[in-house]
Amino acid sequence: MGGNNDTAIRADVTSELNNEFLSSARVFAWSVREVIERTVLREVAGKDFTFSQLKLLYLVAHTDTLNITDAATFLGVSPPAASKAVDKLVRRRLLRRAETQQDRRTSRLSLTETSRKLMDAYITARDQRVRAVFSQFSAEELRRTSEVLDRLAGAITSSGADPDAVCMQCEIYFRDVCRFQEYGKRNCFYQHHQTEEQDRASTRTDVVSTERRTHAELR
Repeated sequence: MGGNNDTAIRADVTSELNNEFLSSARVFAWSVREVIERTVLREVAGKDFTFSQLKLLYLVAHTDTLNITDAATFLGVSPPAASKAVDKLVRRRLLRRAETQQDRRTSRLSLTETSRKLMDAYITARDQRVRAVFSQFSAEELRRTSEVLDRLAGAITSSGADPDAVCMQCEIYFRDVCRFQEYGKRNCFYQHHQTEEQDRASTRTDVVSTERRTHAELR
């Protein structure tokens, strides 16, 4: 009985509707990428600064210790290419780098004052452009559409998702509460990193406390 109902529900999702939806999704994604992201970046930073470089700055801004493999996955390039991208931003004084004592393959990267100003300028210009476009829609329409998009993305990925997969798909739009994490059964890279940092901070605090107690007892 339930199977018949499921078949009836799916019967109106025709091939034509599938094509129409996917076409609309592609056009929407292109509009966000070309009209908002890349156009705004050119206005703010000029043609010599790429969106991939902005993504790398964003990744650094939201992490502490960065593994080149993570950067490569995030950018969709090979580890050597990611390493070159980091080197280029260091040379342009948009990143600072310090190798960790534990693992020379892992770098502690941080933004410079110049890169912070660049990111702030980009976010401000992007928000101004988006507000001008989105003002024709109500806040409820935007929230509802956002949720539907997350649910659709989750439905597409969850059936074949690796339960141990690490997700970086939000790129420069990290949210503390991500519906795609729930619907798509994905492990958020940013939240995973924050958990690791909290664990390390807790460990450092415990070590310091133990050392202080030991020192006090010896006195």
